[in-house]
Amino acid sequence: MLLITLTASAGDLREFEAVEPHMGTLFRIKLYAADEQHAAAAFRTAFDRVRELDASLSDYKADSELNRIVVTAVGHPAGVSEDLFHVLATSQKLAEETGGAFDVTLGPVIRLWREARKNNRLPDKLALEEAGKRCGYRKLHLDKANRSVTLDQAGMQLDLGGIAKGYAADMALGTLKRLGIHRALIAASGDLAFGDPPPGQCGWKIGVDSAILELRNAAVSTSGDSEQRLDAGGKLYSHIIDPISRMGLTSRITVTIVSPNGALSDGIATAVSVLGAQPGMEIVERMDAVAALIVATEAGMRNRTESTRFSRLTRNCVPDPHKR
Repeated sequence: MLLITLTASAGDLREFEAVEPHMGTLFRIKLYAADEQHAAAAFRTAFDRVRELDASLSDYKADSELNRIVVTAVGHPAGVSEDLFHVLATSQKLAEETGGAFDVTLGPVIRLWREARKNNRLPDKLALEEAGKRCGYRKLHLDKANRSVTLDQAGMQLDLGGIAKGYAADMALGTLKRLGIHRALIAASGDLAFGDPPPGQCGWKIGVDSAILELRNAAVSTSGDSEQRLDAGGKLYSHIIDPISRMGLTSRITVTIVSPNGALSDGIATAVSVLGAQPGMEIVERMDAVAALIVATEAGMRNRTESTRFSRLTRNCVPDPHKR
């Protein structure tokens, strides 16, 4: 763990920052604490929580809880941890709300596209068709009373890549709050979770396209294809897969979602990318406490669309002088 002492702050709080690699990316935590000893202990506990979640939610780790249930839950219910059940329940709710644009059962197709990017060629059409037969969010069933999962058929694979980092950021922030550290920020690649703001500030400042937002007790996720994509046959294919066509997105779209928690913002950002600007924005406008900025480029034209709530985010941000 890299621990950095940053600037002195108001009162007896100081700013600290630490970075560790988890979930295939870097998790960065900024927090305000009384001294380096308290900060170091808080960082260790928060990063350990992220590591615990990776062991449960990863589809890359053969022995993860996620990978075990695709065997044990076929045809009959299998009990799962509270974390995994919560993430799956949130995923299924998003699948219903977005007409299947967000689908964690897309694992068989996603794995074919991973190999395609590695080999720099498109996946085989017949292989995609076969993999698609083992997908579909309606083949995943949850029993809240018994906290169990049932899968309809063998060979299914679950992929939480579109929601796990956002949830981990939420849980790391919650861990810090339970330790009495409320002024903190968690950043995991395109997913950020914000607690109370720095002392004397109305929010944590973040640049989104040409806007500067000041956020507190909220989360932001940005979905796009700037890092992982396949260039084949003169087309660029995103790592984000359309569950209907089973193809990587070819539209140039970047979606930023602001919501009350990271799991929600992470999942919605993926779904809106699949749906496209207009249908995606229609869904966002129907959701409580969710805001979106969508930047889509087509035929060289750049179109920027803000949701109603997004345009209000920079207004009425007033510091709370009574909170440390």
